[in-house]
Parts: sequence; C-alpha cells; structure tokens
Amino acid sequence: MAFSSPFIFFNLSLLITIFLSFCGTDPVSSCYTSIFSFGDSLTDTGNYLYIYNSSNIGNFPYGETYFHHPTGRCSDGRVLVDFIEHSSSIWTSFASTISRMFGRSRSSAGSEFCCRGGHCDRCRLLRREEDWRGDCKRIFGRSALVVQRTVAFSLPLTIRGSLFLVGEIGINDYFYLFNNGSSLEVIRTYVPQVVSTIGSAVHTLIERGAMTLVVPGGPPIGCSALILTIGASLNKDDYDKETGCLKRWNELVQYHNDRLQIELDRMRDLHPHATIIYADYYNAAFRVFRSPLQFGFSKGALSACCGAGGPYNYNSSFGCGTHEARVCKDPSLYFNWDGGHPTEAGHRLIADAVISGPYDLLVHACH
Repeated sequence: MAFSSPFIFFNLSLLITIFLSFCGTDPVSSCYTSIFSFGDSLTDTGNYLYIYNSSNIGNFPYGETYFHHPTGRCSDGRVLVDFIEHSSSIWTSFASTISRMFGRSRSSAGSEFCCRGGHCDRCRLLRREEDWRGDCKRIFGRSALVVQRTVAFSLPLTIRGSLFLVGEIGINDYFYLFNNGSSLEVIRTYVPQVVSTIGSAVHTLIERGAMTLVVPGGPPIGCSALILTIGASLNKDDYDKETGCLKRWNELVQYHNDRLQIELDRMRDLHPHATIIYADYYNAAFRVFRSPLQFGFSKGALSACCGAGGPYNYNSSFGCGTHEARVCKDPSLYFNWDGGHPTEAGHRLIADAVISGPYDLLVHACH
C-alpha cells in the first residue's frame, strides 16, 4: 500500500472537480467505457514509479509472474484493478483506466507525503489545459494522477458510462499515524473524519456525472506481514487464535468499514439515481487467513513471499527488491507478496470475490 497523509483527503474534492471539468459528460453508453481509479498501491499500475522513478518496486522480482519485468505494480504480477478491468463480467468495450494515487511512497512499505497539515505546497495541481489535452501522463503534475494505459485520448471520455473505483482509501492514513507515534485508540478517532471525506468525494463525483461507483472497504491489515512485524506483541491475547492476525488492527479496519457503509447509505439517500457499491475487501481476504490451504496457499497467508527474514519474512530496512531480500520459488502458493501487498494470486482471489464470487458486486456491466 502506498501510504498517504490524513490531510490529503481535504483536497480530494477539489482535485476531482478540476479533473472532471476536463472530461466529457456524454449520455450514458451501453457499457462501461472507462475505469477511473482513485486509490493507493492496491490499484496502482505504475503511477508512482513513473512519476518518481525511484523505488524498490522498480526492481526485480516485482512483476516476475505475469509481466516478467517490473511495471510499478506492488506485486509479482497483476493487481486488483487489472482483474476488474479485464473481467468479462464488466468489460465489453474499449476502455481506458486512469488512477489517482494518494501520497508518495519511498518504498513498497514506506511513505513520504506531499501534503501536511492541510497544506500542499510541494504538490502541483493542473497547470494548464494543455497538460490534459497534450500530456495526459502528467495531468496533475507531481500530485500523481496519470494515465495507466495507452489509450486514444482523442476519443471522448464518457463520465456517465464509466466505472469509478473510489478506494481503498484510509488504511494508509492509519498506518501513517501509527508510524508517527499515535496509539490505536487515537487513530480510531480519525476514522469518522476519513470516512466523511470519502463520502464527500463520492458526492462530488456523482454531482459531476458519475453514475456507477465502487467504494471498497479496508482489507484485514492485522494479517499483513508488515503490521504483524511492526505491531508485534508479547501478549498472546492480542492475536486471533484461529488466524494468527493482530485483533486490534483488524477491529480498527472493521470500525472503518462499518462507518463507511453508513456513509454510503447516506450517499445513496442523497443520490438515488446513482449506483453506489460497497466492495467487501475485508471478508474477501479474511477467509484466506482462516483456511489458506482451501484457497491454494500451501505456504500460508501470513508470511511474505519476498522479504529479508524475520518471523513473517518482512524487514522494513530491506524490502522486496533490495539485494538483501530473497523471493520464494512459487508466489502463487503465497497470499502475501512483500509484506504489505498481496501476490498476483491474492489480488485475483479478492477481485474474483467482489466481481462474481461470494461477495459479487460487479456482475452487471451495462447500464
């Protein structure tokens, strides 16, 4: 996950408004024509690496499974948005994918921030209309909205016929607070603020013409090798006996997800003409931690495939992609790739669950 500041969300509505002012609002098409993805590294297909050109994710073994070279994805292969984009359940026509990546990650598990304390003096918004018309790969300059796929931008981008993936957003902010000394009790007090800002973003998108929005909840980060390492506890009661995950971290995410669903209900009441879908990333992933063998993860779900040792094969000083890290022989047998992100197999499982599996949400592609 590309970690982001809790303050950046107060600028999200402004960014969306500027962004959509340059997009067409043609009548609703028969199927989704584009995917607009606002999120972090779970859906980033290379934005961070393209913009900053300095990260472990630009090194092998990232990308080894599917692309056979690093692409900027925080995985050994494809990520969630790749599977959503190519799903036959929702994808039936020419499409483009654009992503807004929040925050600035100095590695696949670390972060710096362009916005602090409500100020974005190191971020640049849209400089001029030509940036959108002529150089779409730098739409918002260093604030990281870039085109993820090579598409013909002479074609109109249809907002009403597009699918908007708004998230996952918020989990990186909680990590940021923890990493800067806040207790989980203090972090919990930020949840309403983060969720309210997500709701405001959804509201802005709908007012500007978006008709179909998927808003994911947070995944069970208490099961990630990263959190299990940095949040390690000597108290055995802090761990879920069934899964080995850290309970309080997962309880924080569940609280976030509960508040988010309440907020989305409020948005549905405000905008009954729009389709607002909650994507249950949490339960789609958590079932793996209960029964990893059932889902083909014979090497387990907690330890990272690529890392530099430790109880969960995660070392914050030597992340995947450094000389010190070693990669497993078969990433498909692991759910966790580098400590903070799933393997391609893990991404596929979550995507399948929210597209057409037990948490299916996206089976109706056409309006």
